[in-house]
Amino acid sequence: MADNIIKITVSTDENHVPTDIVWNAEGGDIKERTAKAMALAMWDEKDGSAMNMDLWTKSMSVEEMRHFIVQTMMTLADSFERSTSDKAHAEAIRGFTRELAKRIGVLKDDGTIDKKS
Repeated sequence: MADNIIKITVSTDENHVPTDIVWNAEGGDIKERTAKAMALAMWDEKDGSAMNMDLWTKSMSVEEMRHFIVQTMMTLADSFERSTSDKAHAEAIRGFTRELAKRIGVLKDDGTIDKKS
């Protein structure tokens, strides 16, 4: 069995506000990849609850955050479907997310989620 190390380095300003997020993943051959935001969720087996860490840098715009949230919610719907085989409820999550995306201006004219870079 091999261990893979994922390292996340968060630099902050004098007020502890994140200014840079850089991550490395040895197993994925990812080196010094920058990010403006991250959402990390882990299941705490002992407590039976989710532990979350959400960070974003000062340079992350509100528009980018809208895209990040919608894309993350779509990814969660995909994870839900893969892990539970519950397509109907995964589609419910996707439907809600598409409606949210429409309301906040992240939905393209063709009905797909804009993958703004």
